[in-house]
Amino acid sequence: MDYFSYLRGELRVEDVSIQDIVDKHGTPAYVYSGRTILEHYRKLRDAFAGAGATQAPLICYSVKANSNLSILKLMKDEGSGFDVVSGGELYRALKVGADPKKIVFAGVGKNDEEITYALEQGILLFNVESEEELANIDRIAGKIGKKAPIALRVNPDVDPQTHTYISTGKKETKFGVDLIRAKRILQSALELKNIAVSGLHVHIGSQITKVDPYVETMQRISAFLPEIAKLGVKIEWLDIGGGFGIWYKDKLARPAKEIAASILPMLQKMGCKVLLEPGRFIVGNAGVLVTRVLYVKESGDKKFVICDAGMGVRVCDVVELQLAPEALRDPGGREGREGRDGAGNDGRPAPERKNRFFFVDIGLGTARIRRFHSWGELTC
Repeated sequence: MDYFSYLRGELRVEDVSIQDIVDKHGTPAYVYSGRTILEHYRKLRDAFAGAGATQAPLICYSVKANSNLSILKLMKDEGSGFDVVSGGELYRALKVGADPKKIVFAGVGKNDEEITYALEQGILLFNVESEEELANIDRIAGKIGKKAPIALRVNPDVDPQTHTYISTGKKETKFGVDLIRAKRILQSALELKNIAVSGLHVHIGSQITKVDPYVETMQRISAFLPEIAKLGVKIEWLDIGGGFGIWYKDKLARPAKEIAASILPMLQKMGCKVLLEPGRFIVGNAGVLVTRVLYVKESGDKKFVICDAGMGVRVCDVVELQLAPEALRDPGGREGREGRDGAGNDGRPAPERKNRFFFVDIGLGTARIRRFHSWGELTC
């Protein structure tokens, strides 16, 4: 669901004219729908209500999906926590007033400065990815007189049935540790005086459109918890990650309530506090980039549309990767970047000077171009 629509050929967001926005603020401009963002957050919150043993699940919005400060403030005011993967993202979350006890620090490459900063701020959890990282956090925590709360990221070797580049649940990926190694790491972590083993983290991928991978993952985690309990490891938090798919043109993704219903009984039986880390699900279709057409250029058999939003705002990269064959190809940025096909090669006229806007829906790794007035809407 999103709150972008056309009224008499004019694109609007929550009943506000995009034309009025760019007349006031110029282009290129990112325009977001707060109503869309909050609706997605609430759907997830309501779907997983009752999953935790003693409290409602903690939803930590994944800042890497969109770190715009206004969006972060909107999420914080709604009660969201935050999933960060850098010191910079942590700084941004804190800048909008986030509660450090609702922040988790993920990512495979945390450096010493970032670890120190997070410890000083008193975050909820470090999602630890390796034995060396665990040892380093223990060392830094001891140096500054802190005890670091950690959740070990485990890799359940589950195929999320998504794109290879965003699949993180198989044992051959760089994320997390396999369950056999995880038992050894958790047991040894109990001996580290500056570490508090507080949770498990599992995130098997992004844009997961089926229910089965979540079910299989929770089945493996459910079987794993009693094994580590025998070693003396008590798990307070179970971070089940995110990866919930959203609709593109294929509309394959399952609703959050369907995913939740399939795993809620297992989550309740495990008796842990539950944490989720959605990103794309929250903001994937909640914004547009409005870019002005500057020129139309012909070269050989190709036509190119030159816009005022270039590679600096990543439009070219996004569009070139994902546009459907019948859609507009490669709207050039200021740099006039060459693409595979030219704009207007489908037989329709290039935009006239009076109709010089494109609207590009920005998701995570995809785009949908809305060609204002001149060519109607194209979806990809």
